[in-house]
This record gives sequence, structure tokens and C-alpha cells, in this order.
Amino acid sequence: MTAAARFDLPEPDAFTRPYWDAAAEGHLLLRRCGACGRAHHYPREFCPRCWSEDVTWERASGHATLYTWSVVHRNDLPPFASRVPYTAAVVDLAEGPRMMTELVDCDPSSLEVGMRLQVAFRQQEDGEAVAVFRPRH
Repeated sequence: MTAAARFDLPEPDAFTRPYWDAAAEGHLLLRRCGACGRAHHYPREFCPRCWSEDVTWERASGHATLYTWSVVHRNDLPPFASRVPYTAAVVDLAEGPRMMTELVDCDPSSLEVGMRLQVAFRQQEDGEAVAVFRPRH
């Protein structure tokens, strides 16, 4: 019997390897455009604003504010069924980009738009680390 497909594990490649290596060390990386100066996330080889290919990796502060969230009570895809309920969220990183993530270590009833968050990393079965966020005190 084959194992069920996984939908939560990253698929690093040569381009994104610096991102995943930094995550394993507890650091969040962004890409910044040398032409227009804007940061972006998820990592791309070009700026999504001005299309310049003059983009480089940059270490983010790890600070964010909560933009929106949803508490997921049902998800049948492996391995999410074993994690419910969990809080899916969109956060605004201090450097500007908006990022989809998961909130951890907090009661969903305490969440509010604009609350201060700090990046944390969840170790995956495949050895990669995935950025999640928790309240910043």
C-alpha cells in the first residue's frame, strides 16, 4: 500500500535551497529588488513589482503583524486531519511583504488584527523547517 500524498512538505530546489537552509537555522529569508528596493515573499527569481531580475536574499527581522486568520476545524488532507483545529493566517512582515502561514502557541479567541507576531519554525518529518508565527510579547 502506498503512503498518502503529503501536501504540507516543502519541495526545495537549487534556487530555494538558501531559504530552506536559513529556515533550518531559525532565520526567515526574503528577496529584495535592487532596482525598486521592494522586498517580496515567496522567493522568486524576479521582482513581482517591476520585473527586475536584480534580486538578492535578505534576512528578515522575523517580526510581523496579523492581517487576517481562519481557524480550520476540518481538513481531510494528510497530515492536516491530525492537526485540527489549527489557525491559518496571513501576516504582514515588517519588511513589507504579506505572507501566508500558520499561527501557533496562541488561543484563537485572543487573536486580533494588527497583533504583533514573531517567526518560529516547525521541524518537518523530511528535515526541512517551515516558518510559522506566534504572538510577540
